[in-house]
Amino acid sequence: MIEVSPDTLQTTKAAKQMLMRLVSLSALMVIACVPSGNSTNSTTAPESELKILMLATAVESADTALIADLFWPEATYDDFANQLTYQGIPEIIGYLTSAHAWGDDIYMNMGRVNTGPTMAVGEWVFSAVQNRPIGDQVPFVTGLEVVFNGATIIELEGGRIVRAADYVDTAPLALQLGGSINFPTDGVSELENIRR
Repeated sequence: MIEVSPDTLQTTKAAKQMLMRLVSLSALMVIACVPSGNSTNSTTAPESELKILMLATAVESADTALIADLFWPEATYDDFANQLTYQGIPEIIGYLTSAHAWGDDIYMNMGRVNTGPTMAVGEWVFSAVQNRPIGDQVPFVTGLEVVFNGATIIELEGGRIVRAADYVDTAPLALQLGGSINFPTDGVSELENIRR
């Protein structure tokens, strides 16, 4: 605690100027540290990181309530690997929980995360054991584990996700389940041929 006697602060011109400078500097610091009027449209970097980590948790656990809380009702989610866009909470929930229709022991680890005021990008590793058919793409059960990497970008508005996009190469999924990729000129590529 600093104690100042009235004699120390004499009412001289220099003392008044110094006091005014301190008051002005204090006011400037307060103004600089207060959020701007557009603060409802921006999200702090730690909040955007939290949102993308919560998204990975929701995918891993198929937590539909958490997914609904993370997204705005009019949000969109782009699945670039399959060239699909999901619009609104019900479609986004369907997309984000779809792996649970065919897989067990689902694991989604969000590794490196980069954030900005209204966005986050996360690199992840996904794994699951395919114990049920994957629609028409894989109409049989292999019991094999699949592991692949991808990246998700989220855009935030008012603290909720307004747009998200997944970037992933789906070829490793097909190859790990025993599939092959046929090329018109070079023949067939299978997992053991690719890893040489």
